[in-house]
Amino acid sequence: MHDAPPTHSPVRSEPLAHGLKQRHLTMLGLGGVIGAGLFVGSGAGIAVAGPAVVVSYLIAGALAMLVMRMLGEMSAAMPASGSFSVHAERALGRWAGFSVGWLYWFMLVVVLAVEATAAAQIAHAWVPAVDQWLWVLLFMVVFTVANLTAVKNFGEFEFWFAALKVTAIVAFLVLGVLAVLGVLPDTDPVGLTNLTGQGGFLPNGWDGVVSGVLTVVFAFGGLEVVTIAAAETDDPARAVGRAVRSAVVRILFFYVGSMLVIVTVLPWTAQQAGLSPYVKVLDSIGVPSAGQIMNIVVFVALLSALNANLYGSSRMIFSLAERGEAPRGLLRVSGSRGAEGSASGGGVPRRAVLASVAFGFVSVLLNLEWPDTVFLYMLNSVGAVLLFVWGLIAASQLRLRRRLEREAPDALALRMWCFPYLTWVTLAGLLAVLLLMLTDDAARPQVLWSAAATALVLLVAVVRERRAKP
Repeated sequence: MHDAPPTHSPVRSEPLAHGLKQRHLTMLGLGGVIGAGLFVGSGAGIAVAGPAVVVSYLIAGALAMLVMRMLGEMSAAMPASGSFSVHAERALGRWAGFSVGWLYWFMLVVVLAVEATAAAQIAHAWVPAVDQWLWVLLFMVVFTVANLTAVKNFGEFEFWFAALKVTAIVAFLVLGVLAVLGVLPDTDPVGLTNLTGQGGFLPNGWDGVVSGVLTVVFAFGGLEVVTIAAAETDDPARAVGRAVRSAVVRILFFYVGSMLVIVTVLPWTAQQAGLSPYVKVLDSIGVPSAGQIMNIVVFVALLSALNANLYGSSRMIFSLAERGEAPRGLLRVSGSRGAEGSASGGGVPRRAVLASVAFGFVSVLLNLEWPDTVFLYMLNSVGAVLLFVWGLIAASQLRLRRRLEREAPDALALRMWCFPYLTWVTLAGLLAVLLLMLTDDAARPQVLWSAAATALVLLVAVVRERRAKP
């Protein structure tokens, strides 16, 4: 649209609180992306790629790591509660900030319904006397209250949720390595038999690896919340830099490391889509109540994602309101006007939280009543939005990096590697994933519905921008 920064004046708003600490942000970056997609969804990747799922995770993880590095560079130089939506507006114009902000918000509140429903299903299995819908209501109310109070409450929830998930992964890695070495009781050294048997390391060839990438790449979604949360720390630039540096490498280690343990301990043919490969491995090495342990971990992972998505969606729509791209009424912040916010609950965008959770409740109701019709269409409409968001992050970084080098080189505390070559490689990789999804019968509806939703939002953005011109 236009190269210059947007010329419209942002709406004056009350400041958000700076209640998040470095430990909150670091653990959010570390554990926020470790969810049910890893603990359960990874079985689908193993089913199509075999032992080569390790390569699939390496490729998908590298793509996510490059996107996070770009996002970290921009967020360290220009911290904002709207993160990549603000960056897109500054780099590409109001249409880009509007589009990516609303698409991301819509994606979070729709996915929130899946997480709340899945957590409720687990809780209902534990306590059948309590109906599933009551569990959903309980979770939504608890996390709404947590997000309406001080931001440090969100940080504390996520810190301990992430700590449990990280502890579970580390324990799994340790037990898995001991099982491979034959150190555990009643186990013999496994060696490389399961990596080279049952069709070899590439039982389905490179087509299997590609299919694996399509299956696992979305498991890395969620890292973006780190850069949104950084704006509510005392030193956003330093905080986001440290969080991005520590998170990406460790997450690759957890994902790729655990996949390597899984396909080494057990034949890949023993895994089934929809069943947790972690449970299979723990059962095989004699860990008592392995299934129940993983149920607890998955339950916590789902609640963690629900909490993070509610937080991220509220801050995104608040940022949109700040820039005049959402109703101004959402700008009301708790606490005294102009105050920096306090630990007791000041500086929280409560109306933005309520707006996000209200649509979240609608999504949950649709998921409970019409999971295979209305809600399925909604879910498909956000299925590939993450890739569109990542693509706009890369495009924004291409433009902003040049501008920062000219106007504020000292602000580049965290730099993208091998700029601009790796940025272009990332864009090409994202485009390749989208094209491959179009060739996959299962993934094609997600791309088409997401493309339609994106086109609709872009159309609204273009019309609004043209009307705003004198």
